[in-house]
Amino acid sequence: MTGIKTTGEKKMMLFSGRAHPELAEEVAHHLGVSLVPTKAFDFANGEIYVRFQESARGADCFLMQSHTAPINKWIMEQLIMVDALKRASARSITVIVPFYGYARQDKKHRGREPISARLIADLLQTAGADRILTIDLHTDQIQGFFDGPVDHLFALPLLADYVGAKVDRDKLTVVSPDAGRVRVADRWCDRLGAPLAIVHKRRDKDVANQVTVHEVVGDVKGRVCVLVDDMIDTGGTICAAADALFANGAEDVIVTATHGVLSGPAADRLKNSKVSEFVFTNTLPDPGDLELDKITVLSMAPTIARAVREVFEDGSVTSLFDEQA
Repeated sequence: MTGIKTTGEKKMMLFSGRAHPELAEEVAHHLGVSLVPTKAFDFANGEIYVRFQESARGADCFLMQSHTAPINKWIMEQLIMVDALKRASARSITVIVPFYGYARQDKKHRGREPISARLIADLLQTAGADRILTIDLHTDQIQGFFDGPVDHLFALPLLADYVGAKVDRDKLTVVSPDAGRVRVADRWCDRLGAPLAIVHKRRDKDVANQVTVHEVVGDVKGRVCVLVDDMIDTGGTICAAADALFANGAEDVIVTATHGVLSGPAADRLKNSKVSEFVFTNTLPDPGDLELDKITVLSMAPTIARAVREVFEDGSVTSLFDEQA
């Protein structure tokens, strides 16, 4: 006989960076596992050190890190952790990125600009990642930037079912805050049986986060409008869109977004907005200084855990897509 036969079983290990450990702990709970103990700290000059406290040899490793602020630090930590797993002889490395950093820089608008979303994919692949699992990318084309499997999950069922359960659907109108989100808004309409409206806007190409809302396309007078977006950063776009809806006679406005980035003036804008409720998921940690009664946070941990189990058991992640379409 040549060679050696083994009867070992597959082993799954779940790791987390320091960016959003609460979500990782919740995913671990749904999977019935514990996070692998990890030693991680910053040197005085800002360099990051990582060492895992258990052997990862031959294991299918899942590494969670959401690209929250300070975004560059947590991306670098994730790359270092992937490299550590590769050098620890992990069988496979799946990076779980609930919020994918630099996703808005997915194409060149003008000359001499980078395509930073592609760079992030290249960095993950070079570090040693075999697969990416992420939620609600800013644009679907980012999936093609990574030369390997990309499992793209959606928060739509979670958010839409929450809104549908508390609003009179006969009065509900789904609103896209710009032309780029119309396809997603259409899926909301199909799920909730509601009509669609669109807010037409123009962004100042020379000033970041500067938006001018022009007009509302569709009937929103006397309607309860749900504005759907993938992320809210400074809140300028979505609050201006809500103001346009109220100016056109909307009875109420609810805002939903997968990723609550909520940086800079977002706290004041959300607080002073006439929007009755902002609904986010927990792909990003809650900002510590943002305490508003009208913010609701829903958990994506069960969805992430189901996807991880399907990947580990060589099941069908597409079955999750079919349910969420």
